[in-house]
Amino acid sequence: MAEKKRVRGGVLLARALHRKGVEHVFTLAGGFCNPALEGFMECGLSIINCPHEQTAGHLADGHTRITRRPAVCLVGPEGFANAVPAMMEAWGERSPVIFVTGSSTLKRRGAGGFKEIDDVAIAAPLTKFSASITDGARISEFVDRAFKIAQSGYPGAVHLSLPVDIMFSSFDEDAGLAERPFERAHRPPARAWPEPARLAEAVGLVAEAKRPLLIGGHGVWWSGREDQLKTAAARLGIPVFNIPYHRKLLPAESAAHMGLADIHQYPPAKFALEEADVVVMCGGRLDNQMNFGNPPLIPKTAKLICVNGSHEEVDLNRAADCTLLSDPGAFLDALLDAEKNGRWNLAADWLGLNREKRRAWAEHTLSDLKKETARAEADGGKIHPLQLALDVQSAMGGGDWLVIDGGNTHFWSEIAVNLAGWQGKKLGGILHPGAFSMLGAGVAFAVAAKNVHPKSTVVLLSGDGAFLSGGLSVEVAFQEKLPVVVVIDNNGGLGCIAQQQERLFASGAHFATDFRDIPFHSMFEGLGGHGELVETREQLLPALRRAMASGKTACVNVKAKGAISPIVLATADKREKASIE
Repeated sequence: MAEKKRVRGGVLLARALHRKGVEHVFTLAGGFCNPALEGFMECGLSIINCPHEQTAGHLADGHTRITRRPAVCLVGPEGFANAVPAMMEAWGERSPVIFVTGSSTLKRRGAGGFKEIDDVAIAAPLTKFSASITDGARISEFVDRAFKIAQSGYPGAVHLSLPVDIMFSSFDEDAGLAERPFERAHRPPARAWPEPARLAEAVGLVAEAKRPLLIGGHGVWWSGREDQLKTAAARLGIPVFNIPYHRKLLPAESAAHMGLADIHQYPPAKFALEEADVVVMCGGRLDNQMNFGNPPLIPKTAKLICVNGSHEEVDLNRAADCTLLSDPGAFLDALLDAEKNGRWNLAADWLGLNREKRRAWAEHTLSDLKKETARAEADGGKIHPLQLALDVQSAMGGGDWLVIDGGNTHFWSEIAVNLAGWQGKKLGGILHPGAFSMLGAGVAFAVAAKNVHPKSTVVLLSGDGAFLSGGLSVEVAFQEKLPVVVVIDNNGGLGCIAQQQERLFASGAHFATDFRDIPFHSMFEGLGGHGELVETREQLLPALRRAMASGKTACVNVKAKGAISPIVLATADKREKASIE
């Protein structure tokens, strides 16, 4: 009998991930991970080597969010600690990234092995599943389990730790494959189908309502049901809002799209929520962003329905008047059936009334901004961040990707996306950090977008503080020949924090939030890219066009006004409330 071929544990890991359909691995190559890297090379996977493990984690997260297919972040033991912030960002947005640690030896665990760290325990509260592989014959089993956990139900990141002695040891190349499941290729995750009686109750409440509205959340995106949401919104005439901080489920130019379910960044949301008789949260959580389902955001007079595809979300949404364990698509189809069968009682002018509120808000906001911009141009003042965000979008095409990063920069950009959408602006996609507002993820997200959509122009609009948090990761764009355009909203400091301090401190001053005058554009030139400094609005669009046409990773460093955003102003209006909580 021919002797079975033996391979290292790292190769078994790589082959198991490849069988699951993994195409991209993001890493900072280290000695603990070399056998896995050899396996990835053998399997022909795309490897991007990053200057920092946090960058690798954010790239894997960005890739996963865009494609909805898990990417891998591979790090060594000490690198795991660097990747923890990226793990937290992925966890907050339910992104099913596969984090893999090449860890200290299993044989001497707990005895102070080389670079020993309890990575499994550290990752546990930030992932759906964190485990150490204790036997090379079980590598494929653990990968199979991790993938299924990451993508099923309430999706999220997972973590596998492969001790170095198993990583380097040799095993039969078919180790573990004699057990079920024999076929370990990727399979679509199971979806929750609704209990008929509970579905009828939820659909009945919506169908009988005169003024229902729908708030879409993460679950719609991760289940791939945004097209059904678009169809339902168009046919049913129901206003659709988006939970803050995640992907836009409907294009901003869609007739049914209203904006964020945030009364500060989109004030007409207050009218809609106060007037609604039924509020449907589809794929979202009643967390701090939704005031835990309580008044005054969602009034007592409205019935609150939460539709979620996993029991974890249903448990979190215990405050709802009606909960439904269901894939969002099944619920949306049931709404369409109710309308088709004549059970739909929505008031004829309800969507039109919300569109009128959006129009009035957009026109008023743009009129005020026009006056502000005229004053700045007349007296030599700096460009307003909202004007900057609108001008950046005006230079972009319908297939281009906008990435946002920062504090006030993010908040103003969200407003600009809604305003531009109202005016009919189309973009290929929008990506930004999530619920944790993780500064510094923007460059990695931009590179991820360019990697997935190489023919699109990708523009990152970043605050200066956000860029300082993770800007050197732009080296990946140069190294991998993935040119992105970085526009710095440069107000010379941590404006969001300074503005809170000025309302909190008795002196009215701010402290430890100012930066020196940093020549970000020169940094890009020194790395081999294109850089320009912009000090007036009239310089902006020509500079943007030159940056986009350069074919290089480029920086447009814009000296902008430090303007407080509505959400910071509203939540920091009293000294004891100078926080965005």
